[in-house]
Amino acid sequence: MKGRIVALDWIKGRKAAALIVDGALDDLLIENPDDGTPAPGAIYRAICDRPLKGQGGMILRLPDGASAYLRQGKGYRPGQPLLAQVTGRAEDGKATPVTTRVLFKSRFAIVTPDAPGINISRRIKDEDTRVRLLEIAHEVMGDYDAGLILRSAAASEDDDEIAGDIAAMRDLSLAIAQDSEGRLPELLVDGPDPHHLAWRDWEAPDMIADAEGSFETHGVDEMIAQTQGARVNLPGGAYSFVEATRALVAVDVNTGGDTSPAAGLKANVATARALPRALRCRGLGGQITVDFAPMLKKDRRQLEQVLRAAFRADPVETALAGWTPLGHYELQRKRERLPLAESLPE
Repeated sequence: MKGRIVALDWIKGRKAAALIVDGALDDLLIENPDDGTPAPGAIYRAICDRPLKGQGGMILRLPDGASAYLRQGKGYRPGQPLLAQVTGRAEDGKATPVTTRVLFKSRFAIVTPDAPGINISRRIKDEDTRVRLLEIAHEVMGDYDAGLILRSAAASEDDDEIAGDIAAMRDLSLAIAQDSEGRLPELLVDGPDPHHLAWRDWEAPDMIADAEGSFETHGVDEMIAQTQGARVNLPGGAYSFVEATRALVAVDVNTGGDTSPAAGLKANVATARALPRALRCRGLGGQITVDFAPMLKKDRRQLEQVLRAAFRADPVETALAGWTPLGHYELQRKRERLPLAESLPE
């Protein structure tokens, strides 16, 4: 089926959301187990615990004995309270990564207390629309000394809806700022669940299926089962394997029966286009090493262009590191989600 479908459902009591694009699973969000692990996007009043000498970082105390790691910890002292937002999931045995650059994010607006100024998404090209949005933003923000980013979804939305969204994020940021002082760590805003994230971050779909059993109705259960496997089928009979190890994610590209350089380039380009989706749906991050199929060295630039374009549209921060001396390609991807194998309820 052509088009974009957002399916909202539950998997054994946990909220889940699936984005289906032209009949294929494009993104998958599953609520984390209720194990007390801080959720990405959550905002805490954290207490500085101890600096990490030589690294410039700071260990913070969170509620219930949890700890967080602030990369830029210079200028803070032990015992000092500060607002911290979770930026990713904690790896086993490590502190939760956080930032002090807190964002209050909704479907149309992002309030940025530490970065003043009103900005419009660059994806909104129409000048009349940009002027209209700026007028709404200035009217709602008034003299509040905080920044605001209007997202691309605001371009086609009703003025009152946009104004209401901005006002809600403005009021939340003001309330949290007033609650930032205190001597004990506290959760101030919980991280968004999959249903909220789907509404907030996925572009307007052609259909929203939110009735119980929507995953079964739209074949999501079968898509998830297929995604649990390592194999990713590509056009023309080619395929790749995406497999996670303790150290890295390994991607191996195969051309199938045709081993010519032209077939190699075709399979590699198809892999580059499919890789962001394969990593998203499997919840994989960290170091990623791709063993592309043999191709002519002069074709590397073309492949790099395809990779950049593919990951530019991906919501998870990914750095393209480049080629290794052995001819592999390396990427570094932010760990924002639990791997699918760990997030699926048993």
